[in-house]
Amino acid sequence: MFVEPGNTATNDRRPEFQRMIEAGTSKPTPFDVVLVHSFSRFFRDAFDMEYYYRKLAKNRVRLVSITQELGDDPIHDMMRRIMSLFDEYQSKENGKHVTRALKENARQGFWNGSLPPVGYRVVAAEQRGTKTKKKLEIDPLHADTIRLIFRLALEGDGDSGQMGVKAIVKHLNGKGIFTRDGGRWGIGQVHRILTRRTYIGEHEWGKRSKHNNAQSSDQNSDDTVVVAVPPIIDRETFETVQRLLQARNPKTELPARVVIGPTLLTGICFCGNCGGAMTIRTGKGGRYRYYACSIRARQGETGCKGRAIPMDKLDNMVVSHIEERLLDPNRLETLLGSILGRCSDQAERRREHIAKLQRRATEAELRLKRLYDAIEVGVADLDDPALKERIAGLKVICDQARVDTDRAQALLDSPGHNAISPAMIRGFAQNARERIQGNLGGYRRDQSRRRRSPARHPIG
Repeated sequence: MFVEPGNTATNDRRPEFQRMIEAGTSKPTPFDVVLVHSFSRFFRDAFDMEYYYRKLAKNRVRLVSITQELGDDPIHDMMRRIMSLFDEYQSKENGKHVTRALKENARQGFWNGSLPPVGYRVVAAEQRGTKTKKKLEIDPLHADTIRLIFRLALEGDGDSGQMGVKAIVKHLNGKGIFTRDGGRWGIGQVHRILTRRTYIGEHEWGKRSKHNNAQSSDQNSDDTVVVAVPPIIDRETFETVQRLLQARNPKTELPARVVIGPTLLTGICFCGNCGGAMTIRTGKGGRYRYYACSIRARQGETGCKGRAIPMDKLDNMVVSHIEERLLDPNRLETLLGSILGRCSDQAERRREHIAKLQRRATEAELRLKRLYDAIEVGVADLDDPALKERIAGLKVICDQARVDTDRAQALLDSPGHNAISPAMIRGFAQNARERIQGNLGGYRRDQSRRRRSPARHPIG
């Protein structure tokens, strides 16, 4: 017996099915007949149905349906092929109707029942007959992990510059921050989080991966439904992270070795005379390093009359210029105001979330009280299974809301929350000066690339 519940018969990506085919095509075969309830249980694709039917037939293994009795003559062979065509048609029709219902459910803003993205959880929104409509809400515990991932990509951990996906994975696993299932983070998981628009409040239902060729080939813009969900990340942060990821993409203008390499101005320093790239040249056995025009190096003075500049001198000039702009007093004052504003907004969002959780717990308690009152006066019977299930469900909602309220309140009351002061900004400025003047780490390199003009750095 080969049992495989839950898998679709529209394709052959079924382990038990493949095990059966392997056994049926082996020599000697352990059986002479494959017995199915109906041919649609074997396959719902006419082409693949015929392919595997003939594969078994070559090894003298018959395919028999207990509800569709057919013989071996040409007429019954034709009937079997017609049945397989109808099975395929019926499968596609059923899929079309299911997809239409799911799409309409998504258009109304409800969740369609799959595993929610990390940082969200599914909650009951309303009851329609026997069906419970569900929506997404922010899970405070895992939402902080999402915010941390975006913060690491945008700012780093304080000891380095902006982090790439691999560095974020290493940081999370090194700090013992586990996934929702208690496992270790992977590159694919973190990249999906950093590129998922759900976290700015725009969940794209029906969007298929570009690697899913079977479904994306005939996909059009009408297949995707944008469902509004509570945002975890603000749009500005998300868009900035997308630009950073694009800059590190090996298919972009600058390869990865240029973006993360140790040389400060690689890829962004150009000759002011001819516009050619400035490359590193060495002298005295490598003791001296210069930025020199690559065109002059290849063609001599006839190609360009630009001059070479000592690498340390040019690096220090660029870093000093960035330092003056980065730590300008007016800029720091503006920075302090925006940070305090964001902290205030974040605290207000947490308070609103706590208020919603408290209202949910109160509503559940009131419903429980009404049920208990009905039992006391004899209107409802405590032995009723549906009533017991309803009471148990309300208790779960109430307890979960209380636990989430305490957790969110603890985060709001945690030390350092909304505690940014002018003294902290001055400390940040001093730390930034030390790091931008340091020769190690990627901080000064990241700052030089982030603040360069579109015209890059021309050197005369």
